[in-house]
Order: sequence, then structure tokens, then C-alpha cells
Amino acid sequence: MMTSQDEASTKHDQQQQKSPPTAPPAADVESQSEAAPAATGFGVAGIIRRWKRNDMVTKGGVALRGLSLVLSFLAFVIMASNKHGDWKDFDKYEEYRYLLAIAILATFYSAAQTFKHATGKEMFQRRTSALADFIGDQIMAYLLISSASSAIPLTNRMRESQDNMFTDASASAISMAFLAFVTLALLAVISGHKLSSQSYI
Repeated sequence: MMTSQDEASTKHDQQQQKSPPTAPPAADVESQSEAAPAATGFGVAGIIRRWKRNDMVTKGGVALRGLSLVLSFLAFVIMASNKHGDWKDFDKYEEYRYLLAIAILATFYSAAQTFKHATGKEMFQRRTSALADFIGDQIMAYLLISSASSAIPLTNRMRESQDNMFTDASASAISMAFLAFVTLALLAVISGHKLSSQSYI
């Protein structure tokens, strides 16, 4: 036969089984609610940072293409107008003619690329266009540094014997071609980054 104490303990156990589960403390609920938006905000912030980085790369690429156009055009104009009679004529030297030809080619290439990237018009698929930019930038950068390198020894020899307006103009054209090479080399890096970030799915 159950005593009064046993009956009381049995009733207490039954009440505990019937009672609903207690809610977690308010502090835990608040910490969980704050953690979820924080994780979501981190993902959104990462996407926004990526958009800003891509936008900055795009605008920087357009600016560099405009700069390469100006530098190539200056190299072309300076060398083409470097005629001062007698032996002081660029057309009498193969190295200077080579530099002029590459400067003209770089001017047309940079003008076409600047127009394409400034207007955002794509003639081909995005992957194909990125590959064409990458290859074209590398080729033009190589041609510019090649033409500048071939003209430097000739100009140095001339300046050793006589330094005048002709040699100064030649040195200026070489400098513009070299700076155009630097901009196109940087553009080749940017084009490579865009090519590597393309989706192949």
C-alpha cells in the first residue's frame, strides 16, 4: 500500500511529464536572430565588393586603352614629323621606319579597342572577345617594345656624335612607344584576369 509521500512524488512526476517544454532563454534567441542576418549580410557584402572590383577593373581598362591610344598617336606624330633635311630624316633609317609603322598599327588597334570597351559593344561572344583582347594586347605590347628597342641603339650612337632636334625628337618618339608598351602590358594582365574569370559552363 502506497504511503502519502509516494502518492505525492508520483503526482509530481506526472505533472512534469505533462508540462510543455520550456522556451530557451531570451538571450539565446536574440543571439541566434542576430547571427542569421550577419551571415546573410556577409554574403551580400561579398557580392557587392566583387561588383565594385569588377567595375573598377572595367573602368581602369577603358582609361588605360585611352592612354595607350594617346601615347601611340604621339609616337606616330613625333616620328612622322621628324624631318629636318640632309641626314636628319627618319625615312632614311630602317629602325625609325619600323617604329613609325608599329606606332600607326598601335594607334588603330588602341582606337578600335577604346571604342569597343567604352561603348560596351561586343562583336563576338564574351569569352571569344576576352581571348581576342588578351592575344591582341600581348602582340601589340611585344611589337611596341621591339620597335623601341631597335631604335634605341641608333639614337644613342647619333647622340654621341651630335645631339640636336632630330635626335631629341627620335628619343621622344621612342619614349612614347615605350610608355604605350607599358599600358598595353598592363592591359594584357587585365585581359588575362577577365579571361580567367569567364564561366565555361
